[in-house]
Amino acid sequence: MKIRMAVARSACLGMFLAGLGLALPGPATAHHAFAMFDANREVMLDGTVKEFQWTNPHTWVQLLVKDPSGKEVEWAIEGASPNNLARFGWTRNSLKAGDRVQAVVHPMKDGTIGGSLVKITVNGQVVGAAKPS
Repeated sequence: MKIRMAVARSACLGMFLAGLGLALPGPATAHHAFAMFDANREVMLDGTVKEFQWTNPHTWVQLLVKDPSGKEVEWAIEGASPNNLARFGWTRNSLKAGDRVQAVVHPMKDGTIGGSLVKITVNGQVVGAAKPS
């Protein structure tokens, strides 16, 4: 009888812990992938910074770009985390509203306006060209 109760308790505890593990996602599952971006393509954008968001978990550049018809469209460009960018010399003031920039991005796979930042140049200088120390 004691053995049967011990097995039952052990089974209940195992099921409880397994359920708890599924209910509490770890850091790896909390972070998204970059699968929505086409890493095999690069698009060059000439535009004006509308806003630079120095936020976790990723920075964002809102870039105003003229489309082929001359209409101004807003691109939402996702960058790396502030921590990673700081290692390459970026600061929250690296980009300012009104800056004229050239950006290289991996575009969205579905064709919507947006992308993942590869490189950005302001006044002929690549932002964050310094190697991390």
